[in-house]
Order: sequence, then C-alpha cells, then structure tokens
Amino acid sequence: MVNLALAWAEAYAEVQPTVSISVSGGGSGTGITALTDKTIQIANASRAMKQEEIETAQANGVDPKEITVAGDAIAVIVHPDNPIDQLTLQQVSDIFSGKINNWKEIGGEDRPIVRVSRETNSGTHVFFLESVIRLGRNDDKTIFSADTLLLPSSEGITSEVGQNLNAIGYDGLGYITPAVKMLNLAANPAGPFVGPSKETALNGTYPIARDLYMYTDGEPTGWVKEYLDWILSAEGQEIVAKLGFVPIS
Repeated sequence: MVNLALAWAEAYAEVQPTVSISVSGGGSGTGITALTDKTIQIANASRAMKQEEIETAQANGVDPKEITVAGDAIAVIVHPDNPIDQLTLQQVSDIFSGKINNWKEIGGEDRPIVRVSRETNSGTHVFFLESVIRLGRNDDKTIFSADTLLLPSSEGITSEVGQNLNAIGYDGLGYITPAVKMLNLAANPAGPFVGPSKETALNGTYPIARDLYMYTDGEPTGWVKEYLDWILSAEGQEIVAKLGFVPIS
C-alpha cells in the first residue's frame, strides 16, 4: 500500500502546499505500532487491526479509528512461461504450506516450487496467511512452509517471480507488471475460475479481495480530516484507479 500512500501524499502537496506529509514503509504492523506509540498521526494498513492490537492501543491511550480508503485484489502470480493457468484456493494453500512441492503434482512441469512471500510484518502477508493458507478458518494453525522466501517489498516479489520459472508469489493489483502471469482462482474445484481485476474485486467474484485502511487516533480532525476527506473524494480515488487498486467511490 505504500506506493498508494506516497502517490496521495505527493498529489496532496500540490493541493495544499502548506501541508507536508511524510510516508515511510515497513509493513502494516509497523504503522499500527507507531500509531499505538503516538509517533504518527495516520497508519496505513493493508489489513484490519487485530483485536489484541486495538486493546494494546487503547491501553496506551489511543482509540483507533478505521477508515476504508480503497479496495484491492491479491493476485497469485507465476512466471509467464509456467503452463499453469488456474488453481483452487485449496491448492494455493497446499502450495504455500508445503503440502505440494512440485509443479507436476498439479498438472505442471516436473519442477520444484519456489514459494515467494512478503515478510511477516506485512499486512498482505497476514491477510494471505489468514484468508488463503488458512482459508478463513479461525481455528486453523497452518503456516507458511519454512522454505518460503520472504521479501521486504511487493516490488521484490513481482521481480523474483518474473525471473524464476519455478516461483509462485502473490501481490496486490497495484504492483503487478507484465513480467508475471496472474492465475485464475476458484473457491472449489467446480469453479468458476476468476482472474483478479478491479471489476471482479468489486462484484465479489474474485475470491481474494480486501479493503485497504488508514487508522487515526480517534475521529480525525483538522488537517488529518481534510486529508482523509480529499483521499475519499473523486480526485483521491482517481489516483487509486490509476495505480491499479480499486476505488471505493
């Protein structure tokens, strides 16, 4: 989400040149912790805050206010020369958890599977773990395979997959490049198998869609409210669409 946050900040500087907004990365967990520690005024997050994070913030005198600012679809990606075009969510779960280790097990070539993921502090990592690897089951303790390659950026995932015929990874729509192939996914073997796009994320037919958030300490006021109002305006949401994410208005 950091590329979207940076684009908003740069565009808003032209609208309100007296307001300077600094954006740094590090993953959703880093932003949420900084908000809890009262060192920032807005936390960007590609996942919802967990109950324990909310309780920790409240114990520190912070009342997190959640604002949905955009939508996204998580694309499962492979090298363009990989013959696999579609997978079920269960197959994706089995691949990333280490139950499936060779592409031939799912109809591909006899090649070892290289798993590529965001690092654990990433909101996208957490979302993918809970919604795909664990298939939304709260009591499921399945985790990423221990040999999963953890990368610090979404751009790094797309780059690695685009160069490695054996690799599989996942990324938000806004980070996808022509260097990779997006797979069609289905919740069950009977289908339908649907590819990720703005349209399929909005109409609910793509099975891995999510919201993107900003968190503030209590109801936003002053320049923070003005900034968030601008993000939710037509001008702010136009930037969402331009970067490949899903506008909410």
